[in-house]
Amino acid sequence: MTKKGYSKKKKLEVELAMQHIENLFVLAANVADQDKTLATRYVAAARKIAMKFKLRMPSRLKRQFCNHCYEYFVPGKNLRIRLHKQRLIYYCLSCKHFWRKPLNSKTLRLSSKKF
Repeated sequence: MTKKGYSKKKKLEVELAMQHIENLFVLAANVADQDKTLATRYVAAARKIAMKFKLRMPSRLKRQFCNHCYEYFVPGKNLRIRLHKQRLIYYCLSCKHFWRKPLNSKTLRLSSKKF
């Protein structure tokens, strides 16, 4: 028995929410060069939708904005990415927040073959 006011998420609602989140990130990518604040507002809207439906944001989308100031990343303008000791270091130039993503040897071999 479920509590009053809580119901199971319908698959259709979840799918529509994920599509809407992905569309917002596409819009943010298109607008990021001209209007940085609008791109950040798109990210905020996508986060609100994910929180409302209790969805986990895909990792490829999580890497597109800062987890501290929630600003949409434009590499070279407000993001610096470095490879140091088998770790990717993301550095937000807006709020000076950084985080490290460990890389395994398989990922490093694949990335070195691309160049």
